[in-house]
Amino acid sequence: MGGLATVVGLDRDRAFYPTVMIVIASYYALFAVMGGTFHALFIEASVATAFLAVTILGFKYSLWFVVAALGAHGIFDVFHGQVIANPGVPVWWPAFCLTYDGVAAGYLAVLLLRRVVRVQ
Repeated sequence: MGGLATVVGLDRDRAFYPTVMIVIASYYALFAVMGGTFHALFIEASVATAFLAVTILGFKYSLWFVVAALGAHGIFDVFHGQVIANPGVPVWWPAFCLTYDGVAAGYLAVLLLRRVVRVQ
């Protein structure tokens, strides 16, 4: 996704990666809705709110916060099943999301270090 966004120019706007992170943060809440459990939805929405707060800081002040949010979300994926019971999460999702989050965090970090994308 990041490579495609760079090739076609979607990530020239600093809002691109924060928008991606907002979508990523919402998936577990979506899975809670699909699983039909209000308790999981409440917990997932609370966690998503924390990721959203860091992402907004990233958009407003420094995209390094978005790198941190992506990396932290990847770590969250590792422990998600042990921390939150959400029957709507596909079995393969945490591993997929961990991989995407880690690659996206690394890719954005490289772009920031190379000054391809503006930090602020």
